[in-house]
Amino acid sequence: MAHPLWPFFDLRVTTPRLELRYIDDDLGADLAALAAAGVHDPAFMPFAIPWTDFPSPQQEWQTQQFYWRCRADLSPTSWSINLATLVDGRVVGTTSLMGKDFPTVRQFETGSWLGRAHQGSGIGKEMRIASLHLGFLGFEAVWATTGAFDDNGPSLGVTRSLGYTPKGHERTVRRGASATTMRFEMARADFEQRLQRDDIVLHGVEGCLPLLGLS
Repeated sequence: MAHPLWPFFDLRVTTPRLELRYIDDDLGADLAALAAAGVHDPAFMPFAIPWTDFPSPQQEWQTQQFYWRCRADLSPTSWSINLATLVDGRVVGTTSLMGKDFPTVRQFETGSWLGRAHQGSGIGKEMRIASLHLGFLGFEAVWATTGAFDDNGPSLGVTRSLGYTPKGHERTVRRGASATTMRFEMARADFEQRLQRDDIVLHGVEGCLPLLGLS
């Protein structure tokens, strides 16, 4: 059943291994529970905003509020599109695409996390590739960017394995201390040459485009 009042509820990306599905309240609840069960070693913080430091149930409440806020604030000039990652119908993590002034700049950023039980099995790389298909082929982007702290080996490993171009670093704050974020970008031509696949299918994109200021 189509959702004409909010077409993003029809947005999906499918690959032979997983599915990305736009987050509704039910998926948001599943992700909140998954995050509360653990995303990373408590001694290490991979996120600039340390949202996983909050205790339960505050963390679950704030997770749902984040998805509601992103949905409400979406506009052609600023958007964050959040998708749950499902494997065999089970929620295992999430990925996000973010854009600023996208109709003009044609650039998007990606970010993601997986529940700890699902890390280290290649799911992160597959969902990054699926996210790039949505941004480049679905939304007609020209550039993709990403970043990670310089001690986040798994995230940097995925980024480097996919052939992103290093774009330097920036100083940021993590848990009140200075930290270094490594920055990367990928051009559409590089994506088309190295990563574009015919077994990744986009669903429900057309209905979303007007909300992003795209024809």
